[in-house]
Amino acid sequence: MEKLRPGAALALGVAAGAVLTGLIWLLGQRLHSVILLPDRGASWYYWKLPEPTVWTRLSAWAGYAGHQLAFWWMIYYAQTRVRRYAKGLHPINIVALAVNAGFVALHTLQTHLFYDGLAQDVSIFSSQGSVVILLVAVLLMENRRRGLFLGRPAPISGQIVDVARRYHGYLFSWAAVYTFWYHPMESTTGHLIGFFYMFLLLVQGSLFLTRAHTNRWWTLTLELTVAVHGTLVAVMTSGPDGAWPMFLFGFLGVFVITQMHGLGLSRAVRWMLAACYAGSVLAVYGMRDDLGGAAGEAVRIPAIEYVLVGVLAVLLWLALRTARLFRGRPAAAEEAGPAPRP
Repeated sequence: MEKLRPGAALALGVAAGAVLTGLIWLLGQRLHSVILLPDRGASWYYWKLPEPTVWTRLSAWAGYAGHQLAFWWMIYYAQTRVRRYAKGLHPINIVALAVNAGFVALHTLQTHLFYDGLAQDVSIFSSQGSVVILLVAVLLMENRRRGLFLGRPAPISGQIVDVARRYHGYLFSWAAVYTFWYHPMESTTGHLIGFFYMFLLLVQGSLFLTRAHTNRWWTLTLELTVAVHGTLVAVMTSGPDGAWPMFLFGFLGVFVITQMHGLGLSRAVRWMLAACYAGSVLAVYGMRDDLGGAAGEAVRIPAIEYVLVGVLAVLLWLALRTARLFRGRPAAAEEAGPAPRP
């Protein structure tokens, strides 16, 4: 599989994700008969059984645990046994893709037999928060390459960034697998968009130690897909007069402030993109007769993400300091230096 090029691997992965999403929609029609409790607001997850059993809970948690442990083991194997990047795929990449496909099939079967996902036992905010943590970690990891604010790096130690790069695969696989098993495989538009996004993340996670994994346009696509998902779900749940501009312009604000500066675009192009963004914000909030609200809503998501970058950096710094205290010598990340990113 060394001859399979990154573009081909990604195209096949995206196509497979689209096919799987279509199958979820097709099979999901038989779930319409499941009786659910009335919606109780933003903090209530609607798609869970009114009376869960030991078996409904066990099926979801056992499936999640098996998927998670398998993914972590494959990452560990790649870091310790493979340790080199390739233009094509390593055998472990094929294994990872097959394992993830197998657990997708298992979750489909589990939904149709038992219905409930992890949502029965954990907050809806934990699922949303896991994806936010993933996005924040990417901002931290890419700080040296593209900067954090208009191309300028934040004053974050290289040791902290190296630790994030070394171990991010474990965090990212948790975010994707946890969110995947949080939801039953329902066929609502919001679920379908979300599952397609999860499939893209699982493909990305399976392509560790390949050039496809670090393709800057592909990784940017994954970062921006959350803007599409968040905006469309907001429109579907609250209508055209709802809070969708907060998600659209919030995530696109992060693109303008940070993400577009790692693409090699000329200054003129970046100024044009920034002007289009500012003009769109003024147009949408102007039509809503709420220009004052733009100042609060459009900056809310970027502000949260950048604050969380600082929090994550501090936590990693504390972890390094703790490692020094317990080992009595520089942390392993400092001794080894940068490592390949799975």
